Amino acid sequence: MKVAYFAESPADQAALTILTESILQRKTESVSYAGLRHRGWPTVRTALRPVLREIHYHTDAEGFAFIVDSNGSPPHLISHEDKSEPKCRLCQLREIIHQVLANVTPRHARTPLNVAVGLAVPAIEAWLLCGEDPHVTEAAWINALKQGRQATMPYTKNALKQQLYGTSHPSLSLETERMKAAAARLCLNLSGIEKLFPHGFGFLVKSLRSW
Repeated sequence: MKVAYFAESPADQAALTILTESILQRKTESVSYAGLRHRGWPTVRTALRPVLREIHYHTDAEGFAFIVDSNGSPPHLISHEDKSEPKCRLCQLREIIHQVLANVTPRHARTPLNVAVGLAVPAIEAWLLCGEDPHVTEAAWINALKQGRQATMPYTKNALKQQLYGTSHPSLSLETERMKAAAARLCLNLSGIEKLFPHGFGFLVKSLRSW
């Protein structure tokens, strides 16, 4: 299956590819495109429209899978399925995807483009530490955010990096190596990460399984 991938770094993208192939239960062939090149928010939000059109019209990709970090923005919740949350990054991206794909013309002799998006709360390192640290869960982060400024966050992005890489400032090669190893470990028990990260990761899984 031919798939275009995007994440906030090449290391993130390598981990996403491993997870995607495990969820789809098939190997994928990565499709290159211009557009997004490992940029953070809000550049991703701004560039997504033209990138979707490019992938739809100018590549032979059957699917487009991408993830973004939530950082300090509101995590995606089940309640957002009924009423979109304006500050939720996943809700914003879903709206853009819907608008673009609803207004493109069919691709000649090709199936419609499948799109899957996930929201890593608060960053992909949290996903990759799933099962290694019992304190790193989506619920823990969401509950702390609900308590407001007076709350003590259960962990920080730097702490997650320190746990996963042994340093808060890893080289790209170290980051890629550790991320790929962690993603491969998660693939042995995808139900575990679905349970602990049911919204941001769960939505990615749900989207991919609908392809």
